[in-house]
Amino acid sequence: MQEKFGRIELLLGDITRVEVDAVVNAANRSLLGGGGVDGAIHRAAGPSLLEECRALGGCETGDARITAGYRLPARHVIHTVGPVYHGRPDDPVLLASCYRRSLELARQHGLASIAFPAISCGIYGYPIEEGSRIAIDTVRDFLDTNPLPERVLFVLFSNEFFRVYREYLQRVTA
Repeated sequence: MQEKFGRIELLLGDITRVEVDAVVNAANRSLLGGGGVDGAIHRAAGPSLLEECRALGGCETGDARITAGYRLPARHVIHTVGPVYHGRPDDPVLLASCYRRSLELARQHGLASIAFPAISCGIYGYPIEEGSRIAIDTVRDFLDTNPLPERVLFVLFSNEFFRVYREYLQRVTA
């Protein structure tokens, strides 16, 4: 299932199979792989991704790093570390920073397309309704003033997440 809202697209599927310039990895601070999207991206990209990530020395929450995509269809992986949700005032600030920093790296590297998962909304426990609003609002604000990336995909792994993103995008783009 796929829907388009201008430069933003929604896709129900597997982010490791998407052909874009960069996929975003919802990583942990070590950048050395883990569960969920992080583990799937590392497995699909192969061991060279782990080697490159080791050399980066980690990443702070809310920040992002870029690597090659190796065996992924994407040319690059942008690793970002989302907050573990605790309902603190800085949780939304850090989550928005993940999207903004990833988009900034894409722009700096001249990337035309980028695919995001629902950062922090899996094992990190961020409520999908709030997380989707932060994701969409941050991306829309960035796209308003930047020509790159030309295309932003939200690749969602469940029907529920797809529905929540679609309903919010329908409201804000109507």
